[in-house]
Amino acid sequence: MKNAVKTIKSGTIDLTRGGVWKTLLIYCLPIFGSAMVQQLYSLVDLLVVGNFAANSNLAVNAVGNATTVVNILLAFALGANAGCSVTVAKYFGAKNHLKVRETVNTSVVTFAALCAVTMILGFSLGDLSMTALSVDASYRADCLTYLYVYAGSLPFVFLYNTGCGICSAMGDSTTPFIFLVVSSLLNVVLDLLFVCVFHLDVAGAAWATFISQAISAVLTAVVLARKLKALPADKKPKLFAKSISKDLIIASVPVILQNAFVSVGNFFVGKRINDIGINATTGFTAAFKLISMANMGVSQMTSGLANFCSQNKAVGEYGRIVKGHLAVLVYCLVTNFAFMAAFIGAPEFFTRIFVDPSQLTPEALSYSVNFLVIVSSFLPVVCVKIVCDGAVRGCGGNLGFTISTFMDLILRVAFVYILVEPLGFSGVSWAWAIGWSVSMFIAAAFYFAIPCLRGIFFPRLAAKRKGGAPADNVASNT
Repeated sequence: MKNAVKTIKSGTIDLTRGGVWKTLLIYCLPIFGSAMVQQLYSLVDLLVVGNFAANSNLAVNAVGNATTVVNILLAFALGANAGCSVTVAKYFGAKNHLKVRETVNTSVVTFAALCAVTMILGFSLGDLSMTALSVDASYRADCLTYLYVYAGSLPFVFLYNTGCGICSAMGDSTTPFIFLVVSSLLNVVLDLLFVCVFHLDVAGAAWATFISQAISAVLTAVVLARKLKALPADKKPKLFAKSISKDLIIASVPVILQNAFVSVGNFFVGKRINDIGINATTGFTAAFKLISMANMGVSQMTSGLANFCSQNKAVGEYGRIVKGHLAVLVYCLVTNFAFMAAFIGAPEFFTRIFVDPSQLTPEALSYSVNFLVIVSSFLPVVCVKIVCDGAVRGCGGNLGFTISTFMDLILRVAFVYILVEPLGFSGVSWAWAIGWSVSMFIAAAFYFAIPCLRGIFFPRLAAKRKGGAPADNVASNT
């Protein structure tokens, strides 16, 4: 326990040692904070243009629709984060520092190529994506401006997310959080400067995000380089290792698919909502940002759980994985119940934060309230799903993780198109509730089917297969 406390104080936490609940709390809090601060990038953009742009209603719609496409591009950067994180955590947990450094080198090369492809997609598919989304001509140009500026910032987005994932996998979740807070505060200042003083509106919000993300990425890269130099290695690490590249791709693809599935699903949902009308787009954009903020915190905390599971699986501490899953589930449920209470208790208040009340129509407000109240009621449900997905991914169950996510997407998109006709806008809200509920059971089933944990969940069955009596302690619960 003393060793665990020392590593915590030094900024690097050994996730295979010490009390599970305390270690995960200290480790995951900065990750949760990073998720909340990262959400502020787009939330502040929405808030500033929604209150200070020349035509706030159209500006909110522009940022909302552009973000729908941006999130598809961002899926690749988030996959890079997860792939690096899980792979580095595996070698760091096994104390193989040479492999850690080779993984980092290989990640930079692999994901630089991926970033280039993603940028090309962002610049080349802008017009096509706006047409596919049925974006209204009144704010189409602003949508494209926001999208193109963000696409230009992708090298910094990739660099920050990759560096953040590596630092977290090495037990340091605090340093990226500090840098993100600094850049987020800068983002707020630049947003106000560009939008309120220079009247650049949507373009100003986009450039504020670009500059802030660049600073965050550079600071993270500098600290990461120093951390890697401090890791002892018996020989010079390779610049690119083909076998590690394969591991990175295997670990990254499910997360890329997850985020891409969700983002593409939201793309089709966005089109259906745009077809309803501008008021529906405004109401949904404000409410969806709030729901995303709640779930982003949970998603990032479970990325920490995936690192925890990966490190402990590497040393055979399966009992710690079960305890860790329970601890993160409790922490995430507490946060999601808090969000649920806030959104159900004051949906009109939260909507008015993002849109100038003088330009918020009663119809747009009613759409936002409808989505917030219904969907936030199911935040604890999706919380169980996301936490189970994190444990499954950390234990190498990429197929189960992908199936769970894909089913969630398919159900939500399908029910949006099925239910909007008979229920109107409420059909969008209930599609979210149905998709989350069904996929929760699927995710839980894959969690209990994790091979290295079967002996813990089903000791009698495991003993029967081995031809012996069930053991009292199937795995270490240190």
